[in-house]
Amino acid sequence: MVTRRSGLARAAHTLRWLVHTPWPVLALDMLRANLLGALFTFAFLRFGMPQVDSISLSQFNAQNQAAFGLYLVIAIIIGTYLTIQLSMPVLIWHRRRTRLDDEAARRRALNLPTLLTAINLGLWAVGGILLSIINLRTSVKDCVIVIIASLIGALVTGVLGFMQTEKVLRPITVAAMANDPDNSKAPGIATRITVFWVTSVVVPMLMIVTLIVLQHTHVIETDAQGLQRPILWLATAAIVFGLLAVSRLVRSITDPVKQLRVALSQIRAGNLNVAVKIYDGNDLGLLQAGFNDMVSDLRERQDLRNLFGRYVGEDVARRAIETGTELGGEERYIGVLFVDIVGSTRLAVNRPPREVVELLNDFFEVVVEVVGRHGGFVNKFQGDAALAIFGAPLDQDDFAGAALAAARDLRVELSQRLGDVDMGIGVSAGKAVAGHIGSEQRLEYTVIGDPVNEAARLTELAKDEATRVLGSARAVFLASDAESKHWDIGEGVELRGRGIETLLARPDLDIAEPTGSVEPA
Repeated sequence: MVTRRSGLARAAHTLRWLVHTPWPVLALDMLRANLLGALFTFAFLRFGMPQVDSISLSQFNAQNQAAFGLYLVIAIIIGTYLTIQLSMPVLIWHRRRTRLDDEAARRRALNLPTLLTAINLGLWAVGGILLSIINLRTSVKDCVIVIIASLIGALVTGVLGFMQTEKVLRPITVAAMANDPDNSKAPGIATRITVFWVTSVVVPMLMIVTLIVLQHTHVIETDAQGLQRPILWLATAAIVFGLLAVSRLVRSITDPVKQLRVALSQIRAGNLNVAVKIYDGNDLGLLQAGFNDMVSDLRERQDLRNLFGRYVGEDVARRAIETGTELGGEERYIGVLFVDIVGSTRLAVNRPPREVVELLNDFFEVVVEVVGRHGGFVNKFQGDAALAIFGAPLDQDDFAGAALAAARDLRVELSQRLGDVDMGIGVSAGKAVAGHIGSEQRLEYTVIGDPVNEAARLTELAKDEATRVLGSARAVFLASDAESKHWDIGEGVELRGRGIETLLARPDLDIAEPTGSVEPA
């Protein structure tokens, strides 16, 4: 008694647990598929044959009725039991958070629609065989009719049941597949369309042809008028089943396609952090997986492009992507700005390394912001110095004026945001060679020429200027009137290593010499 109560309690607990899983919906859909199959079967027995050969429910003898009722109860019990046994490991696995730990349950989840469909077909096959054997004792013709009707019912139940089971179990299948369609070998689109075409078109047409042949060979005793009812029924059944099958087939195709369209619209909007769920291992699943791989590659390329742009500048990165990265250069007229912190050696001695790094980052952040605002890009960070270029790799109308304006703004910005840091800023302009140097394995974009050297030397002199900014007269002459009016041409000096005189240009900045600045290294 205790054991029986314990078994009933376990069964009741299992049923209560199943209520909160997809199993009730799955069971109802399987029941509906079987009811539709039974409806088609009885309709065929009643209307799918000529009237003289048709079988109505009232014509079933007591033996047939008892056998059918008994088998129906047994089939429901066996089907329910097998469905629960097959589904339980999958449902338990799906409720857990560690979904990929149980490989067997995951494989079962991927094969569950096929297994449940096999149960339906097996039960229909056994029932058809039993009823055929019973009717064989009375009439061979009735036995054949029952076999044909059972095959029709099994076919309808199997097709509709598989599609609906696959839809209900889709969330579980998605989790089990883990976005790898190679884990699941579901029927492809061509196979599904072929099965539906055979079921809704070929089978009814073959039945019609068979009826006509049997009538001509006098196997069935009826005339052409007697064939009208079965032919009409078969055509109607083909239309009804075709609508059911095609509607589910269309949904199985359009659902992932709609998902892909939504994801594609997000990508067009610039969102590359998108991925679609892979439903199964058929053609659409492979398409979904390919879409995810494509987005992943695009995301990786975008990350590399952003990273590349952060290292070499967005303009250089864009130009490299558009025109390639061949070694060599081209002559261009450019503006050059060089900025260097005064006394960086003493900074490194008197401050902790982390504080020095934070100071340099703040310094370079201001440099990049100001240079970018004037259309240039920072080509190099050299310790505590930075080299900015205007007019390369992209053309810039007033390259010299942009460099001079950036120098003036940079001096003001650095004073306001990093008041305790002293610096020197030098500006030059002229013809230089801009391009990629290095090797095929490692290269960089840079500029080489007299303007670069002149700007570096001017930076050294600027550290002793009140405004900490010096430009060359050549840069002022190449600049637009709107910018050149802010600069005064002064004396000429011979910069170290050049051998020619350079006329100095000073900006009209109202900035006093910094107090308490760091002494030059």
